[in-house]
Amino acid sequence: MKRTKNESPNSRRFRLSHFLFGIGVLYLLFISFKFPHFLKILSNEVDDRLDGASIRGSEDSDISKSFVSSVYQDAIHRKLEDKDHDSPLRPNKEPVKEEEHGLQHVKQRPPRYGRITGKLMEERKRDSELPVLERMADEAWLLGLKAWNELDMVDEKESGNDSVLEEKAESCPSWISISGEELEKGDGLMFLPCGLAAGSSITVVGTPHHAHKEYVPRLAKLKHGEGLVSVSQFMIELQGLKAVDGEEPPKILHLNPRVRGDWSKHPVIEHNTCYRMQWGKSQRCDGLPSSDEEEMLVDGYRRCEKWMRNDIVDSKESKTTSWFKRFIGREQKPEVTWPFPFIEGRMFILTLRAGVDGYHINVGGRHVTSFPYRTGFTLEDATGLLVKGNVDVHSIFTTSLPTSHPSFSPQRVLEMSETWKASPLPKHPIKLFIGILSASNHFSERMAVRKTWMQSTAVKSSDVVARFFVALNPRKEVNVELKKESVYFGDIVILPFMDRYELVVLKTVAICEFGINNVTAAHIMKIDDDTFIRVDTVMKEIDKLPHNKSLYMGNLNLRHRPLRNGKWAVTYEEWPEEVYPPYANGPAYVISSDIVTFIISQQKNRRLRLFKMEDVSMGMWVEQYNNTVSAVQYSHSWKFCQYGCIEGYYTAHYQSPRQMICLWDKLSRGRASCCNFR
Repeated sequence: MKRTKNESPNSRRFRLSHFLFGIGVLYLLFISFKFPHFLKILSNEVDDRLDGASIRGSEDSDISKSFVSSVYQDAIHRKLEDKDHDSPLRPNKEPVKEEEHGLQHVKQRPPRYGRITGKLMEERKRDSELPVLERMADEAWLLGLKAWNELDMVDEKESGNDSVLEEKAESCPSWISISGEELEKGDGLMFLPCGLAAGSSITVVGTPHHAHKEYVPRLAKLKHGEGLVSVSQFMIELQGLKAVDGEEPPKILHLNPRVRGDWSKHPVIEHNTCYRMQWGKSQRCDGLPSSDEEEMLVDGYRRCEKWMRNDIVDSKESKTTSWFKRFIGREQKPEVTWPFPFIEGRMFILTLRAGVDGYHINVGGRHVTSFPYRTGFTLEDATGLLVKGNVDVHSIFTTSLPTSHPSFSPQRVLEMSETWKASPLPKHPIKLFIGILSASNHFSERMAVRKTWMQSTAVKSSDVVARFFVALNPRKEVNVELKKESVYFGDIVILPFMDRYELVVLKTVAICEFGINNVTAAHIMKIDDDTFIRVDTVMKEIDKLPHNKSLYMGNLNLRHRPLRNGKWAVTYEEWPEEVYPPYANGPAYVISSDIVTFIISQQKNRRLRLFKMEDVSMGMWVEQYNNTVSAVQYSHSWKFCQYGCIEGYYTAHYQSPRQMICLWDKLSRGRASCCNFR
């Protein structure tokens, strides 16, 4: 068939392409309008299933069931070339919270501060993610309420006047040794009954395996050979108690030497911590020395020492530099560079020592790495040592272990005397309510407070009321002792969430709520249990200021910047601003009741911003009140001591129980002088 003269050869193809293009445009329009609606319906259905499971149990729920799902792979099973496996996935859905207010006696069910009811949860935007701190709080509430249920089931005879721990003869030896065969029978886990203390050391004698081939699918897809890579690595971990069934126990220290290297193709030693399958920021030592700046040192040691690496050796340059230094007469000090401390098939002796600021790892008698302690991971909780991977362990020795566990301390320090019992809460308005932040196993600190400034005239006359605020411990026996202590003395408010450093701010919110709902206080003071107060002096300082003005009193900080490195590091995700608002140091500060009322109202409306540093959080809330409600009088004094004690102090921080007794003795004689000893 002949084409007409005015018909181009590609006209049919051109028309067909136009037709297909039109169909594509219509399809994209359909997707842009309908697909988001479809996703919304799908997400609502998924959320309804999860929320329904939670809401159905919100009134009288089975709180032991977790709705948090995580994906986790142990470091020993990670594929070395796959960087995406370095961190676990975050949970997709968080546990739902309930909201109840008002504190009760310890024998009754405790309040659930800040819980979200099912109704409030439905009102929240379903596509909004909770901040990291709130997700952590949700998990802590879930764990804490489960622990509280277990505590409720403890037999009354067991929690009576006689300690439940006096019948237990758990051994706390000062040293433990175990052979490789015994370790293997225990699946690579060695039990440390009383945890560790500063000065404790662990020595591991072992031999790394020769490298073996592992198949890496990613390499095979990239057509790098057959996808095989040589691997020789092992890990040594200090572990805490398992928090939830089905999850790995918290890793207080994760030490992972990779003899054949990882994606960097160089031998590496990695350190990290992990809580509820959420890994922290890793510290990698790869043969290059770390900084010698003071804030980067750990007890004076480098975080990473130097070892020999072929890729950074330049013999010509080193010879030229050496000749030039001799020519100008500069004294030369020989630099000793050691090889990587672990060699396949060769025995090593590794010593892990707990210092003041962190862990120190020596191999073959020389220092290799140091890892600073991270907040929330305590030495006393390190009750397990796990060694596994490509290594044969010959023996393990642990020395300088604590000879008593914190759980046993109540028998030595608690004095069950009527003298130290707290008076019932007064029904009349009071001048000052003091909330004391304490930890579940700080029995001696609380007893020292009861015997000292809590015996002051203002407290005994009920013009001032003081209560301890304590969250729960992963150890059931510690919680049993805490409950018994609370029932007897009547001065402890037990908060039913699992204690963590990052969640101290929840205790501060609880203090505010108690000061408004359970007592009528003109002012509320927050302190730590190692802070000594001159109660009468603090009240006089408050009385000097106008009573018709909102008050924020303490040792104030102006334009402090977040630390981005070190033990107290704050990430930009946690605090994006360059400076903190004006805030009073956490050991002791005072706020007026109108500010407290504002804080509680913000908390109820879910508009209260939380930050892991509770004193900064308080400064942030006060600033918000000052900017939106009423002017606040900021009252600063160095006598609210942040570090230790000064003459004429109002409060003294970091005081041991012995120092507290000494300060009280001096104050009783009319002298406000310090006791500078531990």
